Amino acid sequence: MKHKLNFFKSVGSLGLAMALGLVAPVACTMKRAELGSAKNPVKLFFTPSVDAKVLEDNSKAFKIFLETATPYKFEVSVPQSYVAVVEAFGTSRADVAAMNTFGYILAHEKYGAEARLTVIRHGLATYQAQFVAKADSKIKSIKDFKGKKIAFVDPVSTSGYLLPLKLLKDQGVEAKETVFAGKHDNVISMVYQGQVDGGATFYSPPFKGEIQDARRLVLTQYPDVEKKIKIIELSESIPNDPVIFRKDLPEEMKVKITDAFLKFVETPEGKAAFEKIYSVTELKRASDADYDSVRLMLKALGKSANELMKK
Repeated sequence: MKHKLNFFKSVGSLGLAMALGLVAPVACTMKRAELGSAKNPVKLFFTPSVDAKVLEDNSKAFKIFLETATPYKFEVSVPQSYVAVVEAFGTSRADVAAMNTFGYILAHEKYGAEARLTVIRHGLATYQAQFVAKADSKIKSIKDFKGKKIAFVDPVSTSGYLLPLKLLKDQGVEAKETVFAGKHDNVISMVYQGQVDGGATFYSPPFKGEIQDARRLVLTQYPDVEKKIKIIELSESIPNDPVIFRKDLPEEMKVKITDAFLKFVETPEGKAAFEKIYSVTELKRASDADYDSVRLMLKALGKSANELMKK
């Protein structure tokens, strides 16, 4: 019996040794490649605020520039929603993102994401939301949206939901029905086609006589959109969209990528790309504290960013 026990003990030890011998090389081969390498590129996200083809075409030029200006390789993605970008920070699937303001507040609140840049649009570092309706409708003010069907962009869109939500609340207006269109241009299209009574999107003031608000996104499809859709009211101003980084991304990497962003938008090619993607003309350095005014707005609504997203 004793011999049998010794035999099984020896076999067990041998099996364990063999198993460890097999696991060790596997563990080595499974070790994740260094971040920024070809096998583990820096994951850069662009939020889906305009046509996916526009984002895809212009982000390619940006990827090439980033890989030239930094020692890192990049993988650029355009997810289906703002929420997808936020959650990607929670699972380390996103390292950097050009994010909408409310999405950033949520990503910071949930996962500690950090703002390093703020976009500038034609000299302005802040922006507003707008309520729009058909020019021939009876809607003349926010009060007239009571009992109406309204299209918003996304539950975590600042100008497409958060700011308009506060404006409605401040005016004591309740809609009959609300829908989420997914993108700003979709909201404008729904209003133009009469699918909803009105909608909420981002607003930027005209520049050199040309509209810069969300209506410009559908000028190709609807050349008369400026005449057919009117702005009913504007919200208060908040800081523009930030470029944000994963909390535990190495500081050296954050600095180099931030500097590359700033350099790219200073080039003719970079300026053209960012203007087509987000109507951005410049970038400036930023910090989390720059977005405290948005947190005060959330406080006025009596909700955290995470609670608002669940509405």
